[in-house]
Amino acid sequence: MRFAVALVLAGTLSGCASQKPVLYPNAHLARVGQAQAERDMAECKQLADQFIKSGAAGTVAGSTAVGAGAGAAVGAAGGAIRGQASTGAAVGAATGATGGFLRGLFKASEPNPVYKNFVDRCLRERGYEPVGWE
Repeated sequence: MRFAVALVLAGTLSGCASQKPVLYPNAHLARVGQAQAERDMAECKQLADQFIKSGAAGTVAGSTAVGAGAGAAVGAAGGAIRGQASTGAAVGAATGATGGFLRGLFKASEPNPVYKNFVDRCLRERGYEPVGWE
C-alpha cells in the first residue's frame, strides 16, 4: 500500500514539473532558436512563480481534512447499523482522509490558470506565440 501511494505521489509531482507552454513556430522562434526560447520560458515561469504564491499545500491539507470528515460521517453511519459506530467512524475517517489527500495532490498538480496566463503573456510580450500547454 505504501509503495502504491509513493508511486502515485511521484507520478503526480513529475507531471506538474513537466508542464510547459507549446510555442507556435513563428519567425521570432526561428530567429532566436529553441535554446533561447527554453531560457525565456524558464524566466517567464520564474516570474510567474514570484507573482503567484502557491496554495498547493493548503489545497492538499484542505482536501485531506474534508475527506476525513466525510469519511468519518459515512463510517459512523455504517458502523451504527452493525453496532460499531466508533470503529466505523475511525475506518471511514482514515479512508476519507486518504482519498481527500490524493484528490488534493491531483488538483495541486495542475498548473494554476492564472500562472499559465501569466507565463503565456510574458512569452507573447517577448515575441513568442504560445498555443497551449503539455
